[in-house]
Amino acid sequence: MIATLAANQRLMFFLWGVSTGNILIKVTLSWRDLRGYQNVKPGSLSVGTKSGYRLFSVTSVDKMDCIHAGAECPDVCIVERLFSSSLVVVVSLSMPRRMNVYHFKRGTEICNYSYSNNILSVRLNRQRLVVCLEESVYIHNIKDMKLLKTLLNIPHNPSGLCALSVNHANSYLAYPGSQTIGEIMVYDANNLRTVTMIPAHDSPLAALTFNTSGTKLASASERGTVIRVFTIPEGQRLFEFRRGMKRYVSISSLSFSSDAQFLCASSNTETVHIFKLEHHNPSRAGESPTWGAYVGKMFTAASTYLPSQVSDMMHQDRAFATVRLNMFGLKNICALATIQKLPRLLVASSDGHIYIYNIDPQEGGECVLVRKHRLLEGDEEPQEEQQEEKELEDRRSLPPSNSPSYAATVVLPSTPPSSTTLTGYSDGGAEKGDVIPEHEFTKGPVCLDDENEFPPVSNQSN
Repeated sequence: MIATLAANQRLMFFLWGVSTGNILIKVTLSWRDLRGYQNVKPGSLSVGTKSGYRLFSVTSVDKMDCIHAGAECPDVCIVERLFSSSLVVVVSLSMPRRMNVYHFKRGTEICNYSYSNNILSVRLNRQRLVVCLEESVYIHNIKDMKLLKTLLNIPHNPSGLCALSVNHANSYLAYPGSQTIGEIMVYDANNLRTVTMIPAHDSPLAALTFNTSGTKLASASERGTVIRVFTIPEGQRLFEFRRGMKRYVSISSLSFSSDAQFLCASSNTETVHIFKLEHHNPSRAGESPTWGAYVGKMFTAASTYLPSQVSDMMHQDRAFATVRLNMFGLKNICALATIQKLPRLLVASSDGHIYIYNIDPQEGGECVLVRKHRLLEGDEEPQEEQQEEKELEDRRSLPPSNSPSYAATVVLPSTPPSSTTLTGYSDGGAEKGDVIPEHEFTKGPVCLDDENEFPPVSNQSN
C-alpha cells in the first residue's frame, strides 16, 4: 500500500479512502486556495479514484464543477495539479513506482519517471517537483523535469511524510530527520543545500505543512497532543498549541489559512481544531484588571515553581474554533479556504464526501455546517444523506432574525501575498518568460496554458 499524507500546501490535503463498489481503495484529495494571486482561479480540488482522477473548480459552497475527468491510468493513488495549470502528476496503484506527468487539457503525456521503490508522495511548486520514497527523496527541475538532486539514506519514512513550500522563491523542503524523535530537516530545494534541523518533538513526526509564503512551518508528532509552529529558515519556535490531553491521537492533516492567521488540524477523533496565530499582548497601563487577567497572572506566577512539563502545558494556547464531525472512525483531512469572500473549513472524509463549514474569524467557537458534497460519481445518495441536505436547505431558508447575519459580521484580513515573490503569473501557473516543460516523448514544446483560455506563454530566450 502507498501511504499519502498532507503537504505541498497552498491549502492542499490528501486522504486514505476505502473500497466499496466503484470507489478506490484510496481517495486522494488536494485543495489549493489561490486567493491573492494575479489572474489565478480561486479553488482547485483533485480526487483520485478507481477509474482515474477528477479535477474540480470550487467557486461557491453550493456547487462543485468537475472541469476534467482523467482516465489515462486507473487506480490513481496520488494526483497533483500544478496550481491551475494543465500539468498534472499521477501515480497509480497498478504501477506504484512510476510517476506520469500529463497535460490534461490536451490529453498528452509530458514525461514519466520510474524509481527504485514505491512513490509515497509527490510535492510541487513552480520551480521544483519532489518525489518522496521510503528512504530517499528526488528533486526535479519542473521547467524541464531533469533530476537535480537525490537525498539518499534519509531516516526510515514509511508514510512519505514531507512538505514543500509553494512559494517558489522559498522552495523549502521539510522531512523527518529521525525515525525515533521528532526532528525536522529543512532543505533549500532551490540552492540544493540543508538549511537547518529543528528539534520539534520528543516522539516521531506525524504531520508537516508550510504556510503560503514558506516562512512558517507547522508540525505534529505521533502523540498528537501538541502542535508547534516554527519560523523558516531560522527554525525558532513561534507558537505552541495544545490539541487535547488524550495521548496517541493520530493527526491526519495540518493546514494554514492563506494569510497564515489560522491553522487547522484534523485527527482520528471526531473533532477538528482551528488555532489562531496571535501573540497575546500584556494589558496596557491604565486598564482596569479583569478577574480573568488576575487569574492568568496568578497561573503565570505559579508556573515558575512547577516542573517544566507542567509549565509548558500552562503556556500552550487552546483551539480558537472547533468542528464536531458527525462521523467517528473514518479518516478525514481538513483545509482552510476563502470561498465567496468568507472563511470556510473544508473537511473530506474517507466515505467520499466533503463538508464545508463557516468560520467566525472574530469569535471562533463551534463552526456551522453549510454544505455537504459527494465527490464520487455513479452512486446515488442514501436516503439519510438526502434528509441531511433537506435539513440544511430548510435551515438556510429560515427568516432572518434581528441580529446581524454571519456574513455581515465577518471581517476578512487584508494581507495579500508579497508582491516581491509572487508576481507575474498567468492563469496557467507559468511565469511569463519562463521555459515551459518539454520532454523527448512529446512532439514539440508542451504549453501548460490553453491559448484560447489563458494568455500565451513564450519560451525564454537567452
